[in-house]
Amino acid sequence: MAPVAVDKPQRLLPLIALALVLPACLASGGGEPAKFQIPRDGSVVELDEGNFDAAVAAVDYLFVDFHAPWCGHCKRLAPQLDEAAPVLAALSTPIVVAKVNAEKYKKLGSKYGVDGFPTLLLFDHGVPTEYTGSRKAGLLIESLKKLVAPAVSVLEFDSAIKSFVQEAGSDFPLFIGFGVDESSIAEYGVKYKKKAWFSIAKDFSEDLMSVYDFDKIPALVSLNIKYNEQSVFYGPFEGTFLDDFIRQSLLPKTLPINAETLKMLKDDDRKVVLTVVEDESDESSMQLIKVLRSAANANHDLVFGYVGVKQWEEFTKPFHDSKSSQLPNMVVWDKDQEYEVVEGSESLQEGDHGSQISRFLEGYRAGRTIKKRVGGRSPTLLGVNPLYILLFLVVVLIALMFFTGQGEDRQPTRAHQE
Repeated sequence: MAPVAVDKPQRLLPLIALALVLPACLASGGGEPAKFQIPRDGSVVELDEGNFDAAVAAVDYLFVDFHAPWCGHCKRLAPQLDEAAPVLAALSTPIVVAKVNAEKYKKLGSKYGVDGFPTLLLFDHGVPTEYTGSRKAGLLIESLKKLVAPAVSVLEFDSAIKSFVQEAGSDFPLFIGFGVDESSIAEYGVKYKKKAWFSIAKDFSEDLMSVYDFDKIPALVSLNIKYNEQSVFYGPFEGTFLDDFIRQSLLPKTLPINAETLKMLKDDDRKVVLTVVEDESDESSMQLIKVLRSAANANHDLVFGYVGVKQWEEFTKPFHDSKSSQLPNMVVWDKDQEYEVVEGSESLQEGDHGSQISRFLEGYRAGRTIKKRVGGRSPTLLGVNPLYILLFLVVVLIALMFFTGQGEDRQPTRAHQE
């Protein structure tokens, strides 16, 4: 039988097809992965299992939102990330913001331990750390700026010091060591990296010494710009002295109590001298806060906080009986379920508040107090009264026992019918 003739173009078809398919196979197989392109406009990047590793490798700092389409918290976070992304991308140390649909790309979420939505991770040169700070665009920007900054910044000359203070902003306290050895505060820069800025100034003028109100070196200056507070520590730079100064300076001397500042108290082991006023913003309350600040300067072992009924009535209820007690009133709160009332100093009268606060503190330290339990809706740092949790568990247990008993009663009847 004669061989069938095949036209030359037909013989070339398999080779042409191979030439078209081979590059795609190489790209998806063992070939070089495509480089990750950083968006020039600083927008939020969509990542998936195909480009995630390339993105992590391409940038020093990658902030990733692992989200789910049905998650309400994720939907509220999205516009905050859209607002923050271009600002973070334009920083001197750029941070690229990305998001991953972890509901769709489950393997990727599982790889990084995502067990809830949204989960926010900051990849620092490829190493992930969970971010649990504020999700509001402004505070998110400041928090991430803090996380990618050096643990301790080394500053040369006055201009660098001024730039450092300006760029740090007012959301975190600052520590500047003038003539201080970097090794003295290095461990604190690492320990409190999420809470404060640390720096050392190597060269500075006498004018700057006047600005920060110190007259000898070494000196560690603490600045809390948000609360217009400044302190100077001259040493000794060893033992517990330095540790106490830094730890106590992380909080302002007088702390307004609100949902955000309650979080700041979690890692502080001091009790709170809590003053309840009618309205934080009125003139008499502002004058009282100044007196409280003076008391705080002499009582570093306590946190001095204040809260207005007008600002947060629900929080003040356990500490203030509107029918019988007069405002302002003071208590010492353990930040959980107990507080102490000093006998004879339950309320502050008009007149010399300084003397009254001194008597309150003397009575507290002498043990002339009545301990009380926080009643009603507890303002604990956990946000939920443990009694409510226990009551809920008891109700659930009773319900389970009841329905189990009902099932056992019906079971013989069903067996008989069968």
